[in-house]
Amino acid sequence: MARVQRVDSSVMDQPRARGAAKQLTPEQRERQRQQRQFARLIGQLNGPHDVFEVRLGKDEKPITVRQRLLRSASDAGKEVAVRRSENGFYVALMTPDRRSNRGRKRQSGS
Repeated sequence: MARVQRVDSSVMDQPRARGAAKQLTPEQRERQRQQRQFARLIGQLNGPHDVFEVRLGKDEKPITVRQRLLRSASDAGKEVAVRRSENGFYVALMTPDRRSNRGRKRQSGS
């Protein structure tokens, strides 16, 4: 059963003590480093002739890396094309030639 007792009102007026900031795990630090690296890569894409290859590590999942690349590009306000390569992905700015023709057909005139 809970115990109730009266205490001094000054405990409500005192600023809350903040604990020390949590330390990031090695996986979280690596993820942050990779996000900064992807943001730099996206920042260097200035024209259709700028193409980078992102090579995957042995522990990385291709779908996760691809999603992180697309998220970094979206945050930077750029539209990129991500294509599969032998060792990972090629990343470049989107052009009409690089746009996929999958999915619904575009309506003309609307």
